[in-house]
Amino acid sequence: MSGEGRVCMVVPTYDEVENLPWVVRRLRGAHPDVHVLVVDDGSPDGTGQVADELAAADPGVRVVHRTSKEGLGAAYLHGFRVALDAGYDVIGEMDADGSHQPEQLHRLLDALPYADLVIGSRWVPGGSVVNWPLHRQVLSRGGNTYVRLLLGVDVRDATAGFRLYRRQTLEKIDLETVRSTGYVFQTDLAVRVLRHGMVVREVPIEFVERVRGESKMDRAVATESLRRITAWGLRERREQVLRLVRSRRGHR
Repeated sequence: MSGEGRVCMVVPTYDEVENLPWVVRRLRGAHPDVHVLVVDDGSPDGTGQVADELAAADPGVRVVHRTSKEGLGAAYLHGFRVALDAGYDVIGEMDADGSHQPEQLHRLLDALPYADLVIGSRWVPGGSVVNWPLHRQVLSRGGNTYVRLLLGVDVRDATAGFRLYRRQTLEKIDLETVRSTGYVFQTDLAVRVLRHGMVVREVPIEFVERVRGESKMDRAVATESLRRITAWGLRERREQVLRLVRSRRGHR
């Protein structure tokens, strides 16, 4: 248990049979007080069964089985609701492929007393990526710059998925209204936290490209994210203009 209360890390899985035991054991070894909630989207490779075996051997591990693959955001939302219902005070998220190093979770926990959402960031000073080709770095940096400029948010890595939320933060942003299902989900929630006047803090992490299995990120996923972000940005700018027009009319 951390100084902020009971902590649960939500780990969504789809075909991560090779990586999941490795990541869960590292997390439980580095932070024995932090619990793990695996949300498996009906993996055909047997990940769900492996997750059940991990839970049977460790009371700090729990598994939720979903029958279909509905997207990263949907899996996280399901896991968040389960963790909230279980009474956890801090609810985090991390990938099952080893790209988010469990040994660095303490950096996020140390920053939590000063924030409502803590993001493990690749693109703040001290952050880095390992084994990423140049085009992946350009895509990620460029996408995050686009988010910052279009949505007007001061977050360097809004697309990052290594995070800690206070339970009050998730309750305030109203998870029932979240419709994002893909990787854009991360940006969506970061923006919601900021729009509610809460504090987002980024801490540097070393992000390591997966060494086993296949990445779920492809061109279609990236395109969907950019399309959704563009729509949000244009809507936000339109609302800003309307507010400005109404304000000026009110001062006549």
